[in-house]
Amino acid sequence: MLCPAPIIALGRSLGSVAIGDLLAVAADDPAARHDVPAWARMRGQEYLGERAAEDGVPVYVVRRLS
Repeated sequence: MLCPAPIIALGRSLGSVAIGDLLAVAADDPAARHDVPAWARMRGQEYLGERAAEDGVPVYVVRRLS
């Protein structure tokens, strides 16, 4: 996904997961490396970091706190 699609996907999905659960979004846009942590901070959620999917695409992980 290219930005802002990853941020939109996180925002839409936040309400569908329980507090304490994880959300993950795959994004090959380099801007997501900065945008996802900033989104989590602004929304009061916990950014847990980045990992690579099997195909090498970065996956950004957020824990729902509220």
